[in-house]
Parts: sequence; C-alpha cells; structure tokens
Amino acid sequence: MRTGARLGATVARGAGRLVAVPLGAIARWRDGKPMHPRGAVFDAVLERQGGPVEWGVPWLDASGTDAAVARLSRGAGLPEPLPDVLGLAVRVSGDAGPIDLLLSTTGTGPITRLLPVLRRNTAAVHSSIMGYRSDAGTLRLAAFPEAEQLPSEPRALAREVARNGVRFSVAAARGLGPWQPFARLTLTAPLPSLDPDVRFDAVQNPPPGLVPDGPMARFRAPAYARARAARGPTPES
Repeated sequence: MRTGARLGATVARGAGRLVAVPLGAIARWRDGKPMHPRGAVFDAVLERQGGPVEWGVPWLDASGTDAAVARLSRGAGLPEPLPDVLGLAVRVSGDAGPIDLLLSTTGTGPITRLLPVLRRNTAAVHSSIMGYRSDAGTLRLAAFPEAEQLPSEPRALAREVARNGVRFSVAAARGLGPWQPFARLTLTAPLPSLDPDVRFDAVQNPPPGLVPDGPMARFRAPAYARARAARGPTPES
C-alpha cells in the first residue's frame, strides 16, 4: 500500500474510532439507534436478473429471487417536512448467511454519488457511498425509485407500501462509471410492529464476491461496532 493510501486508511479508522464514542452514547439515549432512529420495516423481494454488463461477480451476474426485509428511515430522525438524509437498508436471506446493504440518499453523478444529500422525498436515489473491492474493480451499489413521489414519514410510507408496494431498480457502477441495473427490489408489505429491531451491518455482511473497502468501510467498522455494543444483544427472532 502506498504511503498516501496508508495515511488515508489510518485517518479513516481513527475518525471511526473518534465518532464511535458519541455514537455509543447516542445509541443508549435513542433506544439503541444512534443513526436513522425513525423508520419502517417491510417484507421485500430482491429479483436479480443480471444486466448489460458482466462483472465477474456471480451475485451481480446471475439470476435469482431472494426473500428480504427492507427498512426506510430518516437519518437524523427529523420530522417531516424537514429534509433529512434518508436511508434504505436491505437484508437479503442468502444461502451462506445474511447479506446487508446500507444505502443513503445521494446524487447520481461521478462525484455527487459519494456525498449524502438531504431529501424530503423517499422516491430518490440511494447509494452505498462505500465502495466494494471486486474482481471487476471498485464497485458501488445504488437503488433508483420507480415512483416519482413517496413520503418519508414512517407511518405514511407504510400506508403507501400497503396500498401499492414500492419498487426500486438496483444498479452497480465501477468507479465513477455509469450505473448498470442488475436487480429489482420490491417492498411488499409493512411489518405489523412498523419498526422492529432489525440490525444491518454492510461491513460484516457484504454480498458474496464484494469486499467492503475504502475510507467509508474503514470509518464504519469501529463506529458501528461501538453502536452495536451500546444496543446490547441481538433480539431473539
């Protein structure tokens, strides 16, 4: 690893450890959720059909239908109509264990896809921001809404999903290149308790063939570890 890359990795890990302390305190104060405290959880289906580009990563290239749960949330927990960084977390039931995706509202361009963006409308692009190392190079994932307007308040969003379902096209991009769709995510119904304690970890549970990498992965690892510890044991399913 070059000196500049080593320095960047060290800074990212250090920032993650620094942020971990207040995250742990906020997690204890906010019922164990330091970030994205307000949300709604839905039954979902991820249909992978491959796409126009072959990545050399079977999970992206192959067809398959997977049961999933998805959580749509407001990052700071601010009430509507205030804008917030909106989140889409997805847990896919894989044969080798769970696969977790954590996506936040961003732009779609080569640079803006790397930056969180405040939104009021859940019908917005959600990107991983974090890169994944793969045989095809550094990839990122994103979800593009098929609707034009969706509320971000959890109960209103749950009503919308119950009436019509909500669909996203899921895409991958290499580096700063164009997005290439490979799957569709359909949210089918809200869970009865609206926002049960489902815990997602995109660093520990990546898709097969993709390795979380880069500053965001190094930042997230210690920060999320402290937040998980503050939340206590995983509830029994």
